Amino acid sequence: MARAGARYNEFSIAAHHATTTPITPVFHLWRHGFLTLLALAASGALHAQDAREVEKLFRGGDAALAMQRADKAIAERPRDASMRFLRAVMLTELQRTSEAIDALNKLIEDFPDLPEPYNNLAVLLAAQGRIDAARDLLETALRHDPAYAVAHENLGDVFLRLALRAFERASLTRSDENLQRKLRLTRELTAGRAARP
Repeated sequence: MARAGARYNEFSIAAHHATTTPITPVFHLWRHGFLTLLALAASGALHAQDAREVEKLFRGGDAALAMQRADKAIAERPRDASMRFLRAVMLTELQRTSEAIDALNKLIEDFPDLPEPYNNLAVLLAAQGRIDAARDLLETALRHDPAYAVAHENLGDVFLRLALRAFERASLTRSDENLQRKLRLTRELTAGRAARP
């Protein structure tokens, strides 16, 4: 779901834990994702133009037509990674999470060297509380592109979530001052992360 007041190209998903404040892995799907789409469109300028048109339709509020055009393009060119990635992003924005997860998994299967699908899938899984799987996906994304800043940021969020989980588990049997301080600070970090503009 898009944050209120945020530019359209920013996207966030809150990863919830039953007893804690959510953290929000943030990634720039339209700005970063669309640049990726252009890079992926190595098969020609026509394909990049199709992706731009679909993205423009979607951002303009015509999600149904954008999805129809994306589906048609994918039917014609099933190996078009850029259009498939854009479709997965649109499914995510439309909160069709299970379809987005399936699309990203298939994209990873067909294009295992692309880091962006791993990142996006990790954010969706983190939102479902599947933090360990999210960590693995982000680490894979970073093996494919060690300079991928968005994946680094999301991995940092996942590590915060893992630390919070560990401190909460430890606090079930211990309550010393040092542990409580760590728990409080980690909660503050995760709460501050979720409230970021």
